[in-house]
Amino acid sequence: MAITRLIAMEDAPLLAALLQANREFLAPWEPVRSPAYFTAEGQRRGIDEALALYGRNVGLPHVILDEGRIVGRVTLSNIVRGAFQSCNIGYWVGSAENGRGLATNAVGEVMRVAFRELGLHRIEAGTLPANIASQRVLERNGFVRFGLAPAYLNIAGVWQDHVMYQALNANSA
Repeated sequence: MAITRLIAMEDAPLLAALLQANREFLAPWEPVRSPAYFTAEGQRRGIDEALALYGRNVGLPHVILDEGRIVGRVTLSNIVRGAFQSCNIGYWVGSAENGRGLATNAVGEVMRVAFRELGLHRIEAGTLPANIASQRVLERNGFVRFGLAPAYLNIAGVWQDHVMYQALNANSA
């Protein structure tokens, strides 16, 4: 089904087109974005920043592929080492691919990288309370709800509560 790979600068035009086509679909779940974000140049800037974080070992930006086509993104961010050994995960797929298990498979794949290759102990995710589909993606991958964070992120121009989930690496010492 879905596979992921490290994002590349060459992905910018395809991501821009996918984001433009899904602008309304993603808007309720995302921060307010400037018009430049939806352009190839805006995506190149974002990819450059994401790859810089990857180079510093504090992020893992992947694209989600379906039969070789980019259909979304999955990213580990805020990777913290030391006693914490934790990160955050975020993901999205375009509306045409929604409900096909692609996000579920992509999250599972990146979790394996986080736990087996990066040796992380914990992955955290937050969803808007109304985003049941995203909560199902997390739950299918073994994430457990652990609370509600009031006014956690500014989404769609409003500080919104988030349902908080975590997954723990059963093999971490």
